[in-house]
Amino acid sequence: MERPGPETWASWTPLGPAPGSAHARPPGPGEADFWTRMERRGPEEVVVAGVPVRAGSRVRLRPAAGRADMLDLLLDGRTAVVESIEQDDGGAFHLAVIVDDDPGRDLGEARMPGHRFFYTAEEVEPLDPDTGPGRVRILVAGLGNIFLGDDGFGVEVVRRLAGTELPAGVDVTDFGIRGMDLVYALQRDYDLAILVDAAPRGEPPGTLTVLEADTPDSAASLGAATVETHGMDPVRVLRLAGELGRVPGRVIVVCCEPATVLTGGADEDVLVELSEPVRAAAGQAARLVMDMIAESAGPGSRPRSTE
Repeated sequence: MERPGPETWASWTPLGPAPGSAHARPPGPGEADFWTRMERRGPEEVVVAGVPVRAGSRVRLRPAAGRADMLDLLLDGRTAVVESIEQDDGGAFHLAVIVDDDPGRDLGEARMPGHRFFYTAEEVEPLDPDTGPGRVRILVAGLGNIFLGDDGFGVEVVRRLAGTELPAGVDVTDFGIRGMDLVYALQRDYDLAILVDAAPRGEPPGTLTVLEADTPDSAASLGAATVETHGMDPVRVLRLAGELGRVPGRVIVVCCEPATVLTGGADEDVLVELSEPVRAAAGQAARLVMDMIAESAGPGSRPRSTE
């Protein structure tokens, strides 16, 4: 590689003398060196979505999509306690948080290198004071391919549930064929996961079956999971989630017997509607899931009825 000549160096903009050099000037009035500024205490509180957040406040982590890495995906949706509020040299505020279920959260100063996570104010959701660790968190996940006829059953059920008034702590999500997204979602701090899917079990079309998975202890003993980015069935999803780490303490699968079973082969036509018996079962399944939510979330949590 050719070394830069004097004309190259002359074209660069000097940033000033290095700290400690003979020509470095001391900080002027009102100025401070970098390390002095970094040692300053941050503000006592910041306001997030109109809610004051300070040390001890509980928040839900929502990392920005543009910066999210693997760790951010695993922490997305987790609840945490704000330990301190820091301000960087550019004036931006960062919340140092401790994740609720982090086994190293009680190590005191020893946990600082690896058990404190920093989020901007825009990357957290303030939680109500009564939204503590005792609040039941529930994930309702709709699975299926809407272009394969009755395989879109789970998607239709969560579509109906999305129009209901659900208790705090209940998340209803259409995962479609995004199996890996569901795997990551199961790593969050949910107490109960309700998976809704179509599954041929030899029953009359439209028959609903409720199954409860043996989790989390047996999830790792189900065998190694084959990773597929699309089309993972609930069993494979639970296997992979168990291999990665955390699985909700209770997992229920609500499945419906399809009338039409398409595989997506080249010789099959796209079918974007449910058969009559499966469409009727979607309403029943939505009401069944609401009953499960009410039973798990406790008194006064029953949502209004759906279509």
